[in-house]
Amino acid sequence: MGRVVVVAAVIGVATAVAVAAVVGRRFVRKWRRRAKALAIVKEVEEKCATPIAKLRQVADAMTVEMHAGLASEGGSKLKMLITYVDNLPTGDEEGLFYALDLGGTNFRVLRVQLGGKGGGIVSQEFTEVSIPPKLMVGSSSALFEYIASKLAKFVAEEGPDFQIHPGRQRELGFTFSFPVMQTSIDSGNLIKWTKGFSIDDTVGKDIVAELTKAMEKQGLDMRVTALVNDTVGTLAGGRYTDKDVIAAVILGTGTNAAYVERAQAIPKWHGLLPKSGEMVINMEWGNFRSSHLPLTEFDHALDMESLNPGEQVYEKIISGMYLGDIVRRVLCKMAEEASFFGDTVPPKLKVPFTLRTPDMSAMHHDTSADLSVVGNKLKTIFEIQDSSLESRKVVIELCNIIATRGARLAAAGMLGILKKLGKDTLNDSEGQRFVIAMDGGLYEHYDAYSKCLEDTVAELLGEVVSQNIVIQHSMDGSGIGAALLAASHSQYLEG
Repeated sequence: MGRVVVVAAVIGVATAVAVAAVVGRRFVRKWRRRAKALAIVKEVEEKCATPIAKLRQVADAMTVEMHAGLASEGGSKLKMLITYVDNLPTGDEEGLFYALDLGGTNFRVLRVQLGGKGGGIVSQEFTEVSIPPKLMVGSSSALFEYIASKLAKFVAEEGPDFQIHPGRQRELGFTFSFPVMQTSIDSGNLIKWTKGFSIDDTVGKDIVAELTKAMEKQGLDMRVTALVNDTVGTLAGGRYTDKDVIAAVILGTGTNAAYVERAQAIPKWHGLLPKSGEMVINMEWGNFRSSHLPLTEFDHALDMESLNPGEQVYEKIISGMYLGDIVRRVLCKMAEEASFFGDTVPPKLKVPFTLRTPDMSAMHHDTSADLSVVGNKLKTIFEIQDSSLESRKVVIELCNIIATRGARLAAAGMLGILKKLGKDTLNDSEGQRFVIAMDGGLYEHYDAYSKCLEDTVAELLGEVVSQNIVIQHSMDGSGIGAALLAASHSQYLEG
């Protein structure tokens, strides 16, 4: 009997030791995985670091590239395009004006009744129309005739609140958010289609002439008086309500900036004599690049796999199209090399752009005790059924790293514009107010991003100078702004 007890005791001890060994190995394996995952996050954080000294280098590089782009055509990655907008809205504009906003698979048509000095926008209406997929790959005549038909229908349904001056032709501001080489305020040749459009017979043609021809076929007596992009429209919309607006920045799916340049700062090779002594410059700043930009292996991989490798580098690290995918790429490496989500890598984690920036924003802003928003996003987007609270915290940390880098680099770009204009110091402008009009879904809806951006601008400028710089949300610049530019460049203006 005693021997049996002893044997049982020995077996029990051996079993306990074996179980302890298994548990110990699991603990060690889990600890190593966690350490590896945290090491990846730490490396990303270090590579994405944006200390003030680096941001100042980025700002200085932006200013240098602005000068180079203005000095000679093709002299910089920044296009620094002359927009021919030399007559920004003043608030005195009066009458009925229209806008056509074409920037993707939908387009909008607007009409705006302006009340003249002190009257502001009396009334406005708009309609949004989807473009049939077949017209995105067909002929230019078919596309523009479709657009013109919807425009004619919009005009035909006009109510009594909208009145055009007797004997005048209707005037339209045309927001065309595709690459164009502008030749005047109301003409520009298409460089290429993007965003899923493929209509080869339009490339190199004046898109205003194409639209005008289509409107004439519809019997629509309307003239395009301003051809602009959404950033210039945002600047115009901001200036209409605030005379201190000097620049505009779009931070949405993509990004761009425009600003008001003094006429004497535009080299003579442009051959222009702005009527008002100033000209709006479309920077196309998404294409900015510099050795000072803090890039990671994930940024390089995203760039190489994109449709335009080596281009739009700045845009790829600060705009809404890409932020979520950078986070996804880091999570995928953590899953592959540190088993961050278990022994198998979730297949959807390998699919580009499955994590959209709005989802990244929702996770970043999760303040629930169990971080349930993060858990639900991981489940619905990547089919990760079970995620620990610890892993959810790491996801939020990663979102913060990528969003913070983007916001601070965008702030550095804005400082570059202010330096170009001499508004980054007090000088002789002490006490004067300068406004940057902002628009775009990223800025509007990603609160942590926009707050970081604004805080960084203030940090870069210093307490005293930053009091003179105002960042102002200017909504719907691509629509209202185009109508306002049609008004400020009307063919019926005196002189």
